[in-house]
Amino acid sequence: MPTDTPFRRAAIVGYNRIPFARNNTAYTQANNRDMMTAALNGLIDRYKLHGKELGEVAGGAVIKHSWEINLMRECVLHTSLDPKTPACDIQQACNTGIESAVYIANKIALGQIECGIAGGVDSTSNVPLEFNEHIRKIFLAARRSKGTLERLKHLAGIRFSDFTPVAPQNLEPGTGLSMGGHTEYTAKYYKISREEQDAYALQSHLKMAAATDRGFFKDMLSPYMGLEQDNNMRRDTTMEKLARLRPAFDKENGSLTAGNSSPLTDGASCLLIASEEWAKQNNLPILAYITHAEMAAIEYIENKHNLLLAPVYSASRMLKKAGLRLQDFDYYEIHEAFAAQVLAILKIWESPELSKEFGVEALGSIDPAKLNINGSSLATGHPFAATGGRVLATMAKLLHEKGSGRGFVSVCAAGGQGMTVILEK
Repeated sequence: MPTDTPFRRAAIVGYNRIPFARNNTAYTQANNRDMMTAALNGLIDRYKLHGKELGEVAGGAVIKHSWEINLMRECVLHTSLDPKTPACDIQQACNTGIESAVYIANKIALGQIECGIAGGVDSTSNVPLEFNEHIRKIFLAARRSKGTLERLKHLAGIRFSDFTPVAPQNLEPGTGLSMGGHTEYTAKYYKISREEQDAYALQSHLKMAAATDRGFFKDMLSPYMGLEQDNNMRRDTTMEKLARLRPAFDKENGSLTAGNSSPLTDGASCLLIASEEWAKQNNLPILAYITHAEMAAIEYIENKHNLLLAPVYSASRMLKKAGLRLQDFDYYEIHEAFAAQVLAILKIWESPELSKEFGVEALGSIDPAKLNINGSSLATGHPFAATGGRVLATMAKLLHEKGSGRGFVSVCAAGGQGMTVILEK
């Protein structure tokens, strides 16, 4: 490519997702390919992409079966897109959807493609089941056996208990703790009370209920398997109801509950991202430009409270590169893995002392009235890889409705990683 090739702006020009469903409810019979294909087909229908060859489709899932090795390409082949449309899988835990969007945007910016789709999907209902290590080794030894007698000798070592599947767990290999287990450390370290967490969670549900009632999500969803809207939201929840819930992770001294933690969720989302030229040719409005993005990682094995705090680094670096302050935004979308995680990040940004522990300058406070104004993951649910597409779509629509402005997006992820993005209209 010539060195004088101009940088091109990449824009979000479309979005779609299927309603998010609490695990083991509406989508128990659906797998990742089913859900992602449904989200893609909804996007294709809405923006009249039938038969079109796009530059690329990128996305993925966090929890995958072995047969889903080429998931996104298989999904493309089950849609009405031109089958010559290439696809690739990306996996970066809860950052998968947002990282996929940046991947497509960068290809557009470099002139490699004109348009593409970024997506993400996850099912916590349809998960791979594994047998224990004892029976696995027996089966492998039997497979290597030279003859029937040797094979039978190995198989004779199987115990009845070996046929009990190993329960799937979402644990950090380096610590053996779940995200919730780590966030208990976060809540204790930053002195975030149960009442603060419950109050924050309540607002997420109330804001989402209000957004649903005014029809904000109506043009963002494709009905799927009888579900027309997200079924995680609890519009009738109260502080009293939340207070009655028992701790979910630290049973004795914990403050995280099912009410102030994002629920296990099934769902899929996708974004249509394009150059200005392609959008104009296809009569699609520019909803918002993706102008900056920053990925960061943090040490969390020695400092267990750090797991979901990498956005502290990514936000600081991104704002410095963009020449902006944290206060220079019209809206903020911060993924709510847990109420405690959001509250901790806000507390660190505001405090010079806490920011100093990370080696960065305090960014200051943000206007609460501009934060997650339609609710976020605590109410909507969190189908790991699908969350990035949801928060970017929400921000793009907010900016498009306003007609101008700037939006700040942040997503934290397992493995001590996090990404922040700036959208502009």
